[in-house]
Amino acid sequence: MTATTVPEKPNVLSQEFARDPHTYYRIMRDYYPVLHDDVSGYYFVSRYEDVERIYKDSVGFSNENYGFQMEPVIGRTVIQMGGREHSVNRHLVTPALRGNYLNEMLPQVDDLAGEMIDEFRHAGRVDLVEQFTKWFPINVVVKMLDLPRGDLPKFHNWYSSLMAFLSNLTNDPEIHAWGMRTQEEYPAYILPIIAERRRNPGTDLISRLTQAEIDGEQFSDEQIKALIGLLLIAGGETTDKAIASTIKHLLLNPDQLEAVKKDPALATNALVENLRYHPPVQIILRTATADIEVSGTTIPAGSVVACVNGAANRDERRFENPDEFDIFRPDLNIRQAFAGSADHIAFALGRHFCVGSLLAKREGETAITQILAAMPDIRFADGAVPDDVGLFTRGPERLVVEFTPAA
Repeated sequence: MTATTVPEKPNVLSQEFARDPHTYYRIMRDYYPVLHDDVSGYYFVSRYEDVERIYKDSVGFSNENYGFQMEPVIGRTVIQMGGREHSVNRHLVTPALRGNYLNEMLPQVDDLAGEMIDEFRHAGRVDLVEQFTKWFPINVVVKMLDLPRGDLPKFHNWYSSLMAFLSNLTNDPEIHAWGMRTQEEYPAYILPIIAERRRNPGTDLISRLTQAEIDGEQFSDEQIKALIGLLLIAGGETTDKAIASTIKHLLLNPDQLEAVKKDPALATNALVENLRYHPPVQIILRTATADIEVSGTTIPAGSVVACVNGAANRDERRFENPDEFDIFRPDLNIRQAFAGSADHIAFALGRHFCVGSLLAKREGETAITQILAAMPDIRFADGAVPDDVGLFTRGPERLVVEFTPAA
């Protein structure tokens, strides 16, 4: 009997890993389901069952890691809270992102997408990342906050610095310095606006947050500042990458692309399958609160655990033919895909399931349907398939397409 050769442990910080993580994800799932990285000290968990367990176990695995990932730049947010503090803060913000206010915003989401697409529908060639997906979600957030559209470059710089700071595994001093600049610039910009909206509230999201109250508790200006910073991250780069990746994978699967063109309702299926196949947030961190065994490895108390969504979502133990992009996949419940009971792992799971998932859903549906309607013969420019980039968040850096210009 021939002995099985165990592959070398993947180096998650290597350039080879960054170029083709899915090759290494399979090695991790099969041979190193809990991989300890010596440089960062993190424990990378890659199997679906293990990642699901970690997200749902808020006692054994906390969000304390956001204390060093985000708090130094934007302050303490609901994403790192636990217990009653988390419950109160989540209840305060949920109506704005999942209630009547969201329903009021949805027509404006559609209008914003249409306005942006109108700027290039006659061009015949466009980089959809640079001219649409990079700006559309942040446009929506700025609209919700009723802030000047001319300040979009500032917001993009701030959320880019936040994402870089969040995923700075190697403690790059330049990334740290970039985050510290945001720490100074962002509060100086937003706190006076919050104070003014508290004095003279309108109907925008900032005003609503200043007035929100549960059991006599309200958000402070500092809390609102931090929450808006979280919206910039959760509502910016992640939705940007989800839309760009979905379009890319539809273009790579012409039969499915044609199906979505014929039935725009299938845009939801495409978005959900992309969340499974290529989640924009590939890795989310948690902190072990005690010594805990996962897949035969003891993770020491206080250790940072990296839940690898990108690996878990392609675990053949959970999904059939996981490396195939299939918008008609029978083992993925579309109805539950934007709720805490989702089959895929893209928004996390459990009590910290992404509260902005329904906004992301509408943005994705709107973007996909309007782009395909405006560019019915959309194709990769020069036949070139764009590369994906990123470790924590991942998606195409560019998405240059060609199409017949609108008459």
